Amino acid sequence: MELCNLKDPAERASFATAVRRGIGHGQGLFFFTRPLEPIPGLDGLLDMPFVPRSQRILRHLIGDEIPSLEDMVADAFSFGAPPVVPADDHIHALELFHGPTLAFKDFGARFMARALGAIRGDAPLTILTATSGDTGAAVAAAFYGQPGIEVVILYPRGKISALQEKLMSTLGGNIHAVSVEGTFDQCQDLVKASFDDQELREAVGLNSANSINISRLLAQVTYYFEAAAQLRDSGRRLLFSVPCGNFGDLTAGLIARALGLNARFAIACNANDTVPRYLRTGRFEPRPTVATLSNAMDISRPNNWPRVEALAKLQGWSLGEFACGSLSDDETRAAMRSLYQKTGYVLEPHAAIAWSVLAQHRRDDEEGVFLGTAHPAKFKSVVDATLGIDLPLPGALASRAALEGQALPMQPDFAALRQLLLSLRG
Repeated sequence: MELCNLKDPAERASFATAVRRGIGHGQGLFFFTRPLEPIPGLDGLLDMPFVPRSQRILRHLIGDEIPSLEDMVADAFSFGAPPVVPADDHIHALELFHGPTLAFKDFGARFMARALGAIRGDAPLTILTATSGDTGAAVAAAFYGQPGIEVVILYPRGKISALQEKLMSTLGGNIHAVSVEGTFDQCQDLVKASFDDQELREAVGLNSANSINISRLLAQVTYYFEAAAQLRDSGRRLLFSVPCGNFGDLTAGLIARALGLNARFAIACNANDTVPRYLRTGRFEPRPTVATLSNAMDISRPNNWPRVEALAKLQGWSLGEFACGSLSDDETRAAMRSLYQKTGYVLEPHAAIAWSVLAQHRRDDEEGVFLGTAHPAKFKSVVDATLGIDLPLPGALASRAALEGQALPMQPDFAALRQLLLSLRG
């Protein structure tokens, strides 16, 4: 696999090098250099079980440079295939929240942890990541207790759910949760500034577990094929509605399309609607980030949008092909109530936005799939108040809910973060 830095195409990298570096010169993202070729024998591929199919997809993308790839995939995805659950008329939920931390990030974080383990050797490693919700918990669980690896997770104080915070701030050990007085975009800026500091990068062995890292995206490609496999008897083209924050999940879906998946995509956003406005007006004009019920989507400057544009250019697609929409918090609550009253399916805020946008844009000849990216119990207070129910906590959340968090408070100040990172390496 040959990748290039989208900001500096002369910087080339193999998959292993891109995973180790995380991000390229000038904060550029590593991505494909040429159009993707469809996977041969797609019908046979959809007949395969989830793990063997995922092994074949990732081997097709990555090539032969990681001999242990099949073992890595089997270990990373040991929690099983995500179910596709009927939620409405010709609309299904792809439930990605049945892994260890009850969020779709488990797929990418666990695969990345195993990829780094296979290629890093004995060098010390510091994982630095920013989270707007579920990334932090998935990364913390994936790397917890691994010798030689320190993990620092930045999140905006008061802007993620209490249970999301507990999943990453109660582990201790090599997991260091940092509560930043600011927005997710400011957390993301701190990560980028750290990677721009070459001396710091080398001193602590810096890497990122955000969807900046190409390994995260490639792992997520696999579950789009799983949805297609489970719905293949419908005989219909699929419309995937993706709740979008940093746009990594959408990028993964589009990679699946480039590999031959017969699907259309809808972009679902909250009030932080930079991309839907851009697609309407042609002007990319981020506004200050607004805190919403769907906190993982509270991102005004999505990191992965350049990858979306790059892939569309490589494959000869028009950005005008996307369906898109955005919901306010009031509209999100209304969507949650609407589907619950109609079918009894429980939506959390991110899935509610995806379902609503899907319902608006699905054509009669399409089977709709919205991504359920987190277990509704992670947003228990919102779900209970909106639907008038008492949603039980699954075990993974109940075991953490009563523990005391150990997050370190910090202003959005690079000097303070730099000092912290250096202190972890003595």
